Amino acid sequence: MDFQNRAGSKPGSAGVAGHGESNIDRRERLRKLALETIDLAKDPYFMKNHLGSYECKLCLTLHTNEGSYLAHTQGKKHQTNLARRAAKEARTFGLGDEMPIDMSQRPAPVAIKKDIIKIGRPGYKVTKVCDPLSGQFGLLFQVQYPEIALDIVPRHRFMSAYEQHREAPNKAHQYLLFAAEPYETVAFKVQSKEIDRSDGRFWTHWDPDAKQFTLQFFFRRDSLERSVGSIAATYCCLPFDEL
Repeated sequence: MDFQNRAGSKPGSAGVAGHGESNIDRRERLRKLALETIDLAKDPYFMKNHLGSYECKLCLTLHTNEGSYLAHTQGKKHQTNLARRAAKEARTFGLGDEMPIDMSQRPAPVAIKKDIIKIGRPGYKVTKVCDPLSGQFGLLFQVQYPEIALDIVPRHRFMSAYEQHREAPNKAHQYLLFAAEPYETVAFKVQSKEIDRSDGRFWTHWDPDAKQFTLQFFFRRDSLERSVGSIAATYCCLPFDEL
């Protein structure tokens, strides 16, 4: 085929190169340039597989020789993936290599609480108590956790009737909650009277040998309006989702 008289060509030349021919020439020039400037031994994404061909671990592409891989590294796909990787590392570790990362300014890692299989409610005993000197009435709770998880100490807190969503709120009652993994959290409904937290009036104790948690409290005397019999009738054990 005679290419000498193609439009735009010079006399005696082979004619104007087509689009495909231009791409081949461009890739060849890029390959030669990359061979002169890039050391494949330091390229973290260059890998030779067991078949003798070469792979780009960043773009997951396969190449027949080193020149093909080097031409790929100068292409749009590889450069775009490099930019994405750099942006991801900047978001993860800081602002980049130009500025040192102050580790003290980074937020502390958040402990993720794993799902724990509950094994049921703990055993318990509730006893009415009365101080013979002050005449104050109170309650003594003894909760047993024979299968408590390692290094776990039972927790407790008082909850108002308006914080819970298991029963209709009743201002005459409040709830005393106990929690220890892997047992279910339980709550005892008691009178909504002010608790005396002065020395010796409110105390807790965890016995790791007997696996028993003990809590005793007294109501303030000036807030009591009912007899000890009424106090004993006000508590009951209820399952709660969390402490």
